[in-house]
Amino acid sequence: MADTSSNSPDTLVSQSLWYVAPERAELRTEVLGPLADDAVQVRSLFGALSRGTESLVYRGLVPETEYTRMRAPFMDGTFPFPVKYGYSNVGRIEQGPPSLIGQLVFALMPHQTLYQAKADSVCLIPSELKPERAVLAANMETALNAVWDAAPGPGDRVVVVGGGVIGCLVAFLCAHLPGAEVTLVDTNSERATVAHALGAQFSLPTSAPVDSDVVIHCSGTASGLATALMCAGDEATVLELSWYGSASVSVPLGGAFHSRQIRLQSSQVGHISASRRPRWNYHRRLSAALEMLNDPRLDVLLTPAIEFNNLPSRLPEILGQQSDSLCCLIRYP
Repeated sequence: MADTSSNSPDTLVSQSLWYVAPERAELRTEVLGPLADDAVQVRSLFGALSRGTESLVYRGLVPETEYTRMRAPFMDGTFPFPVKYGYSNVGRIEQGPPSLIGQLVFALMPHQTLYQAKADSVCLIPSELKPERAVLAANMETALNAVWDAAPGPGDRVVVVGGGVIGCLVAFLCAHLPGAEVTLVDTNSERATVAHALGAQFSLPTSAPVDSDVVIHCSGTASGLATALMCAGDEATVLELSWYGSASVSVPLGGAFHSRQIRLQSSQVGHISASRRPRWNYHRRLSAALEMLNDPRLDVLLTPAIEFNNLPSRLPEILGQQSDSLCCLIRYP
């Protein structure tokens, strides 16, 4: 007799986005098993695409040496393909401990309509936080870690090169420092409106400030890194927040780089900043990031929502190199 269990009315079915070949993705269906005692079942409401990291995954540009480190917390599959990848999901708990049912949560989950996970792997969303804005939690966590690494202070001249989502969030956090002069630098002049909405100044690379105390680079380009080094003052720190995948990047370390004793430092969200590591864990950092999103000015980073079912056909546009979208919001059915 044929097995018809997958067609049972009680069967739980989820759809998920898989990257299956360079610049090709598809929706796949999977059947969820019984819910474990220490788990929750979450119905997805919103998600977001990471145009930086996810575009590298989409193109198959994750270096083989980074296959292990680049695994997302709940990724399925194996690099380079096929992989179920992503790390931004806002949903509502529909099964689990009675005290959690109905709660909105954020999780570092791939793009899928329904999932099950241990209860301690999801983070409650503050009741006053708009669910759509909560998809920025992973990005805010990255920005927060970078600010800890760069350690700007009150009154500092801070330059952020690269006006993507991460760069905008870094500028937003730095603009909260008393007396700080924060400038977002980008080749797209339309980012000026975004920068001003977030409390920062704006500049094109050709007129970027020099003699800055702290420079944070987020553009993911060699030209952006060159601009960042140019903006740094003597003995200043340039924090490299971009990740280039398998690409080689030319760094202009000639000229006055050595005589000015500029410090070039990397930053990566996979590690809690050394300045906080003895006291913070990942859950505390993610919870703090969610609290920091409770500001309506950040809605300027959200694009009109894309329906989940349309993702495979829209990815070439969203993750294309010519795209200037910020946070690509996903709405689930």
